[in-house]
Amino acid sequence: MHAAYDVEEWHDFALAAAGAAAALAGLLVVAVSINIREIVATRSLTRRAGVALASLTAPLVLALVVLIPIGTPSASPGVLGSLVLVTGIVTGIGLGRLVLPPQLSSQRTMVQWAFGELVPAVLLVVPACLAGLGLATGSLGGLYWLPVAVVAGILGGLAQAWVLLIEILR
Repeated sequence: MHAAYDVEEWHDFALAAAGAAAALAGLLVVAVSINIREIVATRSLTRRAGVALASLTAPLVLALVVLIPIGTPSASPGVLGSLVLVTGIVTGIGLGRLVLPPQLSSQRTMVQWAFGELVPAVLLVVPACLAGLGLATGSLGGLYWLPVAVVAGILGGLAQAWVLLIEILR
């Protein structure tokens, strides 16, 4: 079986991704608590905190799904691929609600919003869905899309965390 569709080959990657994402999500909670007054006072910052948390927990959940033992018939690559796909879809719905604001802040341009929130969200959700669909069907490059989703989620979450921790104090 090709590595793109052999979930056992992704065990070490999933362990590393889950550990990194969990640690960063925990640090995000600490970072938000440091500037909680400023964050809660502004709806756009509260939304950014949600985007950051979703962006960091999605790779954690994706990695945990990949770590589900495949030794049983009920945990075949098709089932695991479906779980990855559902995780990608649910993440897309959640991030979509957070990323698409009713109106942009007067302090940010459309380009800043697009590259700061929209592009990282799309680079997390679309590859996650492609990885799940590919694993389930044995096509599309399978789990080779997973690192794109994980890295995009972590980098997107870190960028939002930076704003919540540092930039709001400027």
